[in-house]
Amino acid sequence: MPSKIRNSLLWIFDAFEREPGYLRKPMFGCDAAYLDGLLCLVAADRDPPFNGVLVCTSRERHASLIEAMPALRAHPVLGKWLYVPQADAAFEDTAAQLRALVLARDPRIGVEPKPRKPRKAGKGHNSVLPE
Repeated sequence: MPSKIRNSLLWIFDAFEREPGYLRKPMFGCDAAYLDGLLCLVAADRDPPFNGVLVCTSRERHASLIEAMPALRAHPVLGKWLYVPQADAAFEDTAAQLRALVLARDPRIGVEPKPRKPRKAGKGHNSVLPE
């Protein structure tokens, strides 16, 4: 069995480890940071456009965040969120600013996660347990 590759961007979440409301979960092959129940950031260490930090926010907050951190842009796939690619010259500074805003509980960052729907038995699964 091949070993799982560690996300090289997890350093962004290091400061969250001391927060009692912090939780890290996998999300689309990346790592998501939750704080106080809100989905805040996604560290994406994959191929573009999933290579950088995604900022979980609403479209109404885009202008304010982009004004504060000009390296941010709308994510090309998940347009409701902002994104700074790892290749951007301001990546590390922007990631540090985002981390500080999350720790400060800035209301512009963080969305309520949608509840997961229960999985239904699909094809190839028996809906009846053997006796």
